[in-house]
Amino acid sequence: MPQNNWTRNELILAFNLYCKTPFGRIHNRNPEIITLASLIGRTPNAVGLKMVNFAHLDPVHKARGISGMAHGGKGDLAVWNEFNNDWERLAFESEKLWAERLGTPLQSAFFDDDLEIIPQGKEREAIVKVRVNQSFFRATVLSAYGFRCCISGLAVPELLNASHIVPWAKDAANRVNPRNGLCLNALLDRAYDRGLLTITPEYIIKVSKIIKDFPLQTSLNEWILAFDEKPMFLPTRFAPDPTLLSYHNEQIFRGL
Repeated sequence: MPQNNWTRNELILAFNLYCKTPFGRIHNRNPEIITLASLIGRTPNAVGLKMVNFAHLDPVHKARGISGMAHGGKGDLAVWNEFNNDWERLAFESEKLWAERLGTPLQSAFFDDDLEIIPQGKEREAIVKVRVNQSFFRATVLSAYGFRCCISGLAVPELLNASHIVPWAKDAANRVNPRNGLCLNALLDRAYDRGLLTITPEYIIKVSKIIKDFPLQTSLNEWILAFDEKPMFLPTRFAPDPTLLSYHNEQIFRGL
């Protein structure tokens, strides 16, 4: 007997997991997929196929020829479009749905005891929302790049940051948009933030003349200069938005 159609909330949960799961781990043996299947009363196969359906809507995967189920629902496309037009609201909503399904307070996964010193009210709600969305952004960006720095290739998660292309304070609409993110190791994240290197809309790395003019150092050459004019490693989804890369090139990069 066929199962009921997917509800909007179920689709949002599946999309949340799609965002945070490396594409190669979308299969019915993935513990997180098994957990979600149990929470919504579906099979791990069904959840995995729904996540592949979202991959089919992603332009990066479309270019690779990834296809979803033959009769993917209109709900899939509606949720995809809703997220892509309001990442901040829907990232928070999806994390809240996860917490509700698991029966745990939302803040418990993102805070230690430090939240308790903030009085209940709008200030606490705003802090919770920012922390939850920052965590979603980091998980989504790092997963898209396979937990590997897009410049150096370093693959140690503890040394990786989800870097904003256009800074958090400069573009509220794209704060949680993974296409406004790059996976960079801590050193290159700092250099990118300070405009000492950039990535062009054509996905080519450029190093500032400020760095090039430093006295020759082996470490400087190996850690930064060696990547000048090289292509970045592209993610498996949510490729950087060329318009946002242009902003960094023109407004932040200290090229000459």
